[in-house]
Order: sequence, then C-alpha cells, then structure tokens
Amino acid sequence: MINLGVTAKNLVEGGRGVRPKISKETQWKNKLKLVKRDKWLYLLMLPGILLTLVFKYFPMYGAIIAFKNYNPMLGILESPWVGLTHFKEFIFSPNFSLLLGNTLKISVYGLLLGFVPPILLALSLNQILNKKIKQKVQLVLYAPNFISVVIIVGMLFLFLSANGPINGLVQKITGNPLMFMSNPDYFRTIYILSGIWQGMGWSSILYTATLAGVSTDLYEAANIDGANILQKIRYIDLPALKPVMVINFILSAGNIMNVGYEKAYLMQTSMNIPASEIISTYVYKVGLQSGDYAYSAAVGLFNMIINVILLLLVNGIVKRINDGKGI
Repeated sequence: MINLGVTAKNLVEGGRGVRPKISKETQWKNKLKLVKRDKWLYLLMLPGILLTLVFKYFPMYGAIIAFKNYNPMLGILESPWVGLTHFKEFIFSPNFSLLLGNTLKISVYGLLLGFVPPILLALSLNQILNKKIKQKVQLVLYAPNFISVVIIVGMLFLFLSANGPINGLVQKITGNPLMFMSNPDYFRTIYILSGIWQGMGWSSILYTATLAGVSTDLYEAANIDGANILQKIRYIDLPALKPVMVINFILSAGNIMNVGYEKAYLMQTSMNIPASEIISTYVYKVGLQSGDYAYSAAVGLFNMIINVILLLLVNGIVKRINDGKGI
C-alpha cells in the first residue's frame, strides 16, 4: 500500500520547493551584488550617516567627563576618575528639587496644553474647501515658527512691559499694571502660551497631511448617510489621525526634559529666577559660564537618563491602552 500521508507531504514540499542550504560565502557574494546594484542609493545615504556619526555618536565619548574630575590640561583620559560623585553632588544639592520641579512643570504643562491645539487646527483647516483661502491661512499660521527665539522674547518684553499695550488695558480695568516678566507666577503661563502660539501651525502640518490622504469616498458616504461635521470628524478624521497622534505623543514625552534653554534663559530676570531656572539653563551657567565642565556634563547626563526612562514608561502605557501598539 502507498503511504498517502508521506506521499502528500513529499508533494507539498516539492511544490513549495525546499531551498538548499546556501554557504556563508555565497550569502556574502549575494549581498555584495545587491550593494553594487543599489550603490547610488547608498551614496545618497552617506551624508546623513556621516552627520549622525559626527554630531550624535562621536560626542558621546565626551560624556566620560561626567565620571571624572576633568582638567582641560590633562585631557579626558588622564583626568582622575571620581565615579558618581558629581551625580550625588547634584542630587543632594539644595537646588535639585527646584530645578527638577521647574523643568517638569514647564515640560508636562507644555505637553498637555500644546498637544491638542495643532490637532484642532488641522481639523479646522480640513473643513476649508477653498484652496486659496486655505493656503493663505496656513501661511499666516506657519509664519511664527520661523521667527527667531530672540525676537519672540523681545516681543514678549515689549508687549508685557509696564508701559506695553497689554498693561495699558490692565491699567484701564484695575488701575495698576502687572509685572508679567518679573513675577514668577506668570513665567510658566507666558512661556507655554507663547510656545503654543509659535509652534501650533507648524506642528499641525503632519496632521493636515494625514487628513489630506483620507479617501474622499468616506466623506461622500457620510454625506449620503446624513452625517454632520462633528460626526465626520469623530468617525473619519480622528481614527485617521490616531496613529500619528500616538507617535507624536510618545516622541513628545521622550523629550519632556529637553526644555530649550535659549528661551528660558532669555526670559529670565533677577525676579523670576525661582520659576525660570531649569536644568538646561543651570547646565549652561555651570558649564560654560563657571567652567565646571564635569559637573555640568553629569547634570546633562542625568537629564538624558530621565528622558529615556520617561520615554519607555510612556511607550509602555500607550501600548497597554492602544492594544499593544507603540513605537
């Protein structure tokens, strides 16, 4: 009798075509052929790879000074090793809680308050059917992103000064001007709201491009079913934006400690230091102004470690909420 099970198995394997084992030498030859075939594509990648190596990976070597008592005369390798001394000095310093608290407050409030406006702006722009009007509105909204931080801060001091137009209105109502740029209570509000105004239009580009790729058939079907604008946004636009929103939120959470020191430093006055002094401005002052490179490197490395932990934490939370899908 014919063993039908074995015969069927052989036929299936023969139909699939069992591949013979390829030697490592042959595999390398095949890879080299592919590289030669796509050599111009790899050549286009070369500038990006070189820039990443030079500006991202090579500077990591300098992080060693965070664990040393760095002396420029001795160099990085010859400087004496001190281990975690600089980290302990920062953590147990009286300024630690103030710096960490200010940095987290500005970052978290900025993330939570600044995350939704670009989405609402993209949804609003998507409702404008006239392309010419839409382009003009986008041009006006994107323009603040290209204004220098120095100019933005100068505008803030000009408008919010004691003799500025904002205080002119305040004086008419209350009779007394408010010291916006000197009072620590107003610093975070001004910093975050001005940041939202400056970056909201530019941040909405990705959402606008995502909505532009949504099939018009979905909107036509919704019109036939009698759906209103809010229902279209809820059942068509928001599901299309959801993956982009998740990725943006995770990436933003990963940079939660990277508050740019330029704007905070420029907005600082002797009166608002209790609210405006953050880790990045502290690193700048200690490292470049005071010349304590090892201590400032330790503070910067500590900041980066917190960033990585927050990124992993937020990604894990989003995975649980989003059915196991994160970055």
